[in-house]
Amino acid sequence: MTASFLLIVQIILVVMIIIAVLLQKSSSIGLGAYSGSNDSVFGAKGPSSFLAKTTFTIGFLFVVNTIALGYMYASAATESVVDNMIESTDVQAPSAITPAPQQSETTPPK
Repeated sequence: MTASFLLIVQIILVVMIIIAVLLQKSSSIGLGAYSGSNDSVFGAKGPSSFLAKTTFTIGFLFVVNTIALGYMYASAATESVVDNMIESTDVQAPSAITPAPQQSETTPPK
């Protein structure tokens, strides 16, 4: 249950990082180019500092979530797949081993 929840959170964080990075201002294009700097909700500097802080925060949450997922899956894997395969195969041993015939003490004919 917890691993499934963390995987869903991981996917949401990935989408949020992609959106935050794509909205950031590149050389002359970005979210700041579409609004005046003084009329902006984000302040006089525009959305660049807000988006940078948001990207950093989402990135930090992504790293923490990745470490938590790695820890959960590493602690859950106590046995390897090979160990499970060896235990599940049923090798039948022969019921009775017949001894090889003994050679007679006479010499074979030439």
